[in-house]
This record gives sequence, structure tokens and C-alpha cells, in this order.
Amino acid sequence: MHNELGDVRRSQVIITHGPGSIMDFRAGGYGGAGVSVVAAGLEEWDRWAPPPGLGHPQTVYEPRLQKQLGVDGFRLPPVAPGVYSKRAGKLVGVRFPRWLQCPRCHLVRQSRSWTEDAGDPALYCSECSDKAGGRNRVHVVPVRFIIICDRGHLDEFPWDWWVKHSEKCPQPPGRPRRELRLEGSATAGLAGLNLTCLGCGGQRSMEGCFGSDAIPEQCHGRRPWLGTDADEPCTAKPRVVQRGASNIYFSVVESALDIPPWSDELQKKIGMRWAILEQAPDQSARRILIQALRLADVTGKPEAELAAIIEDRIARLRSPDRNLRWEEYQQFVQHEQPFGENTEFEIRPAPAPPELGGWLQSITRATRLREVRAIRGFTRVFPPTVGDDDRVAKISLNRTGWLPAVENRGEGIFLQLRIDRVRQWEQQEGVVRRVAALRAAYEEAWQARGRPGAPPKTVVPRLLLIHSLAHALIRQLSLSCGYGSASLRERLYVDTNDWDMAGLLVFTSSPDADGTLGGLARQGESRNIVRILEDSLASMMWCSSDPLCIEGIHAMSEPANGSACHACLLASETSCEEFNAFLDRGLLVGTPTNPQLGFFQDYLHELRT
Repeated sequence: MHNELGDVRRSQVIITHGPGSIMDFRAGGYGGAGVSVVAAGLEEWDRWAPPPGLGHPQTVYEPRLQKQLGVDGFRLPPVAPGVYSKRAGKLVGVRFPRWLQCPRCHLVRQSRSWTEDAGDPALYCSECSDKAGGRNRVHVVPVRFIIICDRGHLDEFPWDWWVKHSEKCPQPPGRPRRELRLEGSATAGLAGLNLTCLGCGGQRSMEGCFGSDAIPEQCHGRRPWLGTDADEPCTAKPRVVQRGASNIYFSVVESALDIPPWSDELQKKIGMRWAILEQAPDQSARRILIQALRLADVTGKPEAELAAIIEDRIARLRSPDRNLRWEEYQQFVQHEQPFGENTEFEIRPAPAPPELGGWLQSITRATRLREVRAIRGFTRVFPPTVGDDDRVAKISLNRTGWLPAVENRGEGIFLQLRIDRVRQWEQQEGVVRRVAALRAAYEEAWQARGRPGAPPKTVVPRLLLIHSLAHALIRQLSLSCGYGSASLRERLYVDTNDWDMAGLLVFTSSPDADGTLGGLARQGESRNIVRILEDSLASMMWCSSDPLCIEGIHAMSEPANGSACHACLLASETSCEEFNAFLDRGLLVGTPTNPQLGFFQDYLHELRT
């Protein structure tokens, strides 16, 4: 289908509407008819948004993230250069599901059995349209039910199989052999939704179609976003879901902040040439490339100095113990004076105010940040988790050497907790016992999904503490700095092993000017952050869903959560790195039966007295 359906924001392509996702369009030019498509893979990007690959002008680079993902660079989702340009970039969608239903006669047929007008992607029922008279069109709508599996595959609901045709089902003259009708009755729910074959009279309600054994056969491995020949073997159990279900698509996004030395002007000038330099076999080969690419002229630095800088940066990337979050954490905590003037990484570090000195080590205002976010795949049914790569579905049939990404600029506030206080707190018996219960529930849920062994994500007290604090700050900052809560995001710096980290960054990062208005960074000033933190913690003392929330009853559907619900801690999906898991406000402020659980309980007690 090559008709234009609508527009999608670049950030949506990375988060919610990436390759493999289902998108609904309702174009006014087509009478408001609904068209459902699955976003096509990266091969179609090269085809419909030339020039292909990294030769395209709409590209971005971030060496640290490139190294982690094994690519040479990133491409921005294509944007039309101009209204009248004949080379406007486009994203492609493939019609899915291909079964559609007429809202008047309730017939269910595949797309090829409906009528279409030239240049109009919306199909219609010719019989009902003729009855409507004139130029009226009764457009058909996509069916409600589809099939997915937890390996990322996507398939049509087996309508013919579900209705159980008679072996002698006749073929009506001039019509497909199996004419189906799906219509409701007076009975509520799926039991009142009946599928009927008009040829043999076979009938069956849709009751039970969401059951775990509703589709007994194994998954067919269909990947319509990669083409009709992209099927692959799959032993997973298929499941029926509604087309608009929230568990159909979870993008797997990797991101990195642009930090020194990668944030300087020199790296910008090297640009796409960096991949060529890094792939060179040795230092002498890189010296030859520096001369051949005339990098001394491009960067304005002497050749010998430039070669030394490049060798140092390549050594950093090839370090066997490198960690993206640790590198960023060190940049936030190692500086004591304003740093990074006129670069992509500008920070204003300061010690924690005296009122907070017992709990926080430092508070750093990030007045300028650059973030690159890239999508490397997606999952279905369950959100992605660390080390669960066998469930990540591909977004291209073949390796492309690049991935889709967006480049965002913004500002933020970094908080470093006192590591000695954190270590002391996480060894308390009550804290250990509460987190152990959450860890056991999380591991049980992991095994219930059919996953072998222990989950790769380690649930530790400081993860729940710092993650809960980040959500509490996001909710309060959205009231204080003018940004909507969905515009603020968290970046957690948590580790207890080789990289001992206990910090968080709340930041706004947007591809437009909204990301750098300055209001958020100002909230990190001493006269503001004390009030912000006090209000954040005070709001966690009570929830409108208490006592059910504080007792963990509301969080029973999410085994990795303790005391957390939509009225207190849960945030929008665009804000949270962990898909609203690993949250517990009881570890922030304590519980009525055990107030000492709260890391900030002593601080709150001081405020009350």
C-alpha cells in the first residue's frame, strides 16, 4: 500500500510506532475510514527514503552507543524536506490485519474481497454502499482479534478454523467459498459475539478465544513487517489479543548521554568518518586514513595532535570493563566546579544543601544535555528486561549497519545519594526481608512465563529506593517547573557490584525547543531543591488508595512492585525506564507498621519536629 495515511512524530517512531508496531489511521480525506497497518522494517526505509543507509543526510552519531549496539551510526526517521519535494522521505506500512468487517452487514472477509477506489487505501462494502445510494461509502473496519506470541511474531486470527465449517460447506455463486458473519446478540461479553458461516450454517461464539489453550497449534512465525517471505520457525504458544491491546508492542530502546570527550566540537567535525577510523586495523592505518580524509583540515588540529586524541578515544571504547552508565555517573560526580561551557554537556555541580546533607552527597544541575535514543528491536506480551535478548524481535531482515534513532537536547537535575548511608540502610533486617519478598515474587512471575532459570534482573534495595525517588520527583517537578510529567524522564544509576552507583537523573529531553527552556534546571538550585524534595516525600506519606496501596494489595498484578499505584508512584511509559516495575514508596518513607523501612524516615521526622 503506497497511499499516504498520516504523520507520526519522530520520537513516536522510536517509542511506540517503530517497525513491527500496529498503527491506526483515520484520514479525513477518506471519509474518516479507519486503516490499520503494521510499520515496515528498515529495508523499506532505504527504499522509500533514499539515499540508503548512512549516506542519508538525516543521520546522527554517538560513538559510545554505536560501540554498544555494534553499528556505524544512526538514522533519524525520515522527514519530508518540503511540501512540494518529490524526494520526500516516507515510512511504509503494510495492511494488517487483512481481515476486515463491514459495520452494517457484519460480513468478515479478507482485504482482497472488498472493493477499493484508485488512490484510496480505505476499502468498502460495495453491497452496503449501493444500498446507501449516491457516492456514500460504507467503509469496512479492521477486525478486533489478532494473534501474537512472546517471540515477537504477529498473525491473523484463524477465522475459518474457529467457526468449524462443515466438510460439505458449499460455495455460494460468485462469492468466496467461506462467507463469514460476526455479529452480536443480547448476551453480554464475548459469549454474545457469534461467528457464523453463511454457507454451511456453522456457528460459534467468541467466548474463550482469549484462553491460554484457545489456539492449540504452535506459532507460525509470521513477521509481516519484514515481508511475506520472512516467516521463521517458532515453538512458542500463540495467544489471541485485541488489536489495540497494550502488550502488543514494547520497543527495546538503548540510549546514551553525550559526555566528554565525545561531546566536544572535534567529535562533531569527525562525524561519520569515526566508524572508518575505528574499523582500521592498527594505529598506522589510522594515520593513513587521517591523511586521506584530510581530517587535519576538517578539524583544524595538527595531524600529530589529532592522531593522539583519536588513539585515546579508541582505547576508551575498547576498554574491556567499560560501562555506559558508569562513565556518565563519573562525569556527574567528579566535577566540583561548573563544567562543559558551550558543549553538549554543561553541568553546574554543588554539594547537597545542609538540610539534605545526611541523605544526599551532591546535586548537579545539568543545563544542557544531548541524548541519543536508538531502537534495536521490540518484544510482545511482556516488556523487555536485561539479558532477555532471545525474545527481542528483529526490525530488519538483514543487518543494516545502522539503527533508527532520535537526537534530543534538554536539561535535568542529577542527585547523588550518600553511598555510606545507602549501604547502611540496605542492610537493615526489615529492608532485606521486604525486598527479598519482592524478589521472590518477581522470580516466580518470571518462571510462570516459561522462562528458564533465574531472571537476569537483580532486584536490590537501592534499585527500588532510587527508582521510587525518581518517580516521586517527576510527579512533584511537573507541578513546579511547568513541564508535563510525560515530558520528564528518569535515568537511573544503580549498581552494587563492580560499579558502586547510587544516583538518578530526572531530565527533559525533546527533539524540539521544549526540551531546553531552563525551568527544570533551576529547580536544582539550593533554594528550590529542598522544597521540592520535602514536597515529594510528603506526598508519598499518604495515597488516596491507602490502606490498600501501602499494604501492597494494589500492586499484586505487578509482582515486582511493593506499595505503588497510579495515585502515587506510577508514571507514564515515556518517563520510566523499567515499565513501572521495581517501585515501593514504603522504602522511601516507611510504612505505618514499620516506619524505619524508609530511607528518608529520619529526614521526615526532623521536619515534623
